Amino acid sequence: MCTKIIYKIVLISAVFIVVSCVKAKDLKNEQPITKTISDYYEPYRPQFHFSPQEKWMNDPNGLVYYKGVYHLFYQYYPEDIVWGPMHWGHAVSKDLISWNHKSIALYPDEHGLIFSGSAVVDADNTSGFGTKENPPLVAIFTYHLMEGEKAGRKDFQTQGIAYSIDNGDTWTKYKENPVIGNQGIKDFRDPKVFWHEDSERWIMALVAGDHAKFYSSTDLKDWKYLSDFGKDKGAHGGVWECPDLFRLKVEGTNEEKWVLLISINPGAPNGGSGTQYFIGDFDGKTFTAEHDDIKWLDYGADNYAGVTYNNTPNDERIFIGWMSNWNYARDTPTKKWRSAMTLPRQLLLAKENDSYFLRNVVLEAFTKYSTLALKEDSIDLKEKFTVEYQNFNESEITFKANLSKNLKLEFKNNSSESLLLTIDPSQKEIILDKRKSGIVDFEERFADKVHTMLYNPSDKEVAVRIILDWSSVEIFINNGRYVMTEQIFPHEFYNSLEISSIDQTKLNKFNINAIKTIW
Repeated sequence: MCTKIIYKIVLISAVFIVVSCVKAKDLKNEQPITKTISDYYEPYRPQFHFSPQEKWMNDPNGLVYYKGVYHLFYQYYPEDIVWGPMHWGHAVSKDLISWNHKSIALYPDEHGLIFSGSAVVDADNTSGFGTKENPPLVAIFTYHLMEGEKAGRKDFQTQGIAYSIDNGDTWTKYKENPVIGNQGIKDFRDPKVFWHEDSERWIMALVAGDHAKFYSSTDLKDWKYLSDFGKDKGAHGGVWECPDLFRLKVEGTNEEKWVLLISINPGAPNGGSGTQYFIGDFDGKTFTAEHDDIKWLDYGADNYAGVTYNNTPNDERIFIGWMSNWNYARDTPTKKWRSAMTLPRQLLLAKENDSYFLRNVVLEAFTKYSTLALKEDSIDLKEKFTVEYQNFNESEITFKANLSKNLKLEFKNNSSESLLLTIDPSQKEIILDKRKSGIVDFEERFADKVHTMLYNPSDKEVAVRIILDWSSVEIFINNGRYVMTEQIFPHEFYNSLEISSIDQTKLNKFNINAIKTIW
């Protein structure tokens, strides 16, 4: 099959336009994996996912929108590329895709390291930290006292707050921290706070080992315990972390439900770290789940500790996750920096056959960074379809297909490495095989098996969206109902895509988009 590709490659000092109409074996990879323009072109550096300039990063923290700015705080260790004493790093964006780095927001102090938490706009100045005319941003976070942990105590995690009156540029810690002490719970952390209109109070969700706890406050300083949730619900293969409670309308209706996100490590469906969610009701004091089955936000191995933004325009529920897994987060093959975030996603609540589920949808702002590189209105898979492209690792592939039919997509490079996505309706499984995807031996659990998720292979055409960056792949099927996020580390860019089907199915509206760097 002959495929025509028109693609512009920008290197340091020249612009080349490549027009090809060749068989797969004839096209060479024109672009090396290592560029030299800046540090953001070192091997495996994501080109359109957030990553720190250098050193270690993990959980997203303090996600809040204020005065036209989306704030991303994150767990950060500025001295090494492995986990260490935690700070809050800081970046800002106008569109949640392109980011500007800011100075470190919060440093450890006498109460401990600065672990995960959230931030709110105190619009009515209930805390008294600002004024009605200039409301403060208030950060709520976990203190982790290493000396207490090393001494064998269980009360070494407490909750503290800090405030900013210059839209997050500088922060002042509350002089009477901590605002919530510890009654001897070993894992007592990750406060997520929001304003609850019905009760006119601030509500805090945090986790305590194997369950969640809820608190309320009128001023963000004095907190009252409300209730527990989860000791007998959900997955319990590991410690619960990073809760997030919010209300969503069911798509196309006026019905509202409450959603509770809970990250868990270990115990995810494909090993290690993952995020489950519950759908139910919150009455201002108690959360009640309306189902007994375990629901997962993402079936890939590399979407963890994600939470959503407070104070967004139009109350959109926008989610960002840490794109890694504690099984191997400290071992991934990067040199100057370690870890990236997922693409931001809007979470939508859908209902089908009396069952509720969340959809992950990439933000519309992402389309501003894409340029059409190849378009095929229809591809008949009576025979294998192969397309050659200089760099699939900065691209987006979209199409529509009937997933009651078998389908395989295999990305390959000149180093005999491959990433294989299989839709298998006979087993009702979507399967991602990265065992030969590149560097996989830095930790035995990274690619020791294929990763799978169950799906409903109904006889209808659905949308498929695959987004590849230098060291990641994010797969969204049926408008984000089925999602997988995974890290990959090929020795060179994938430059060939082979698509086949034993059922000889057809793909419609097949596009390849080039994604430009945000750096």
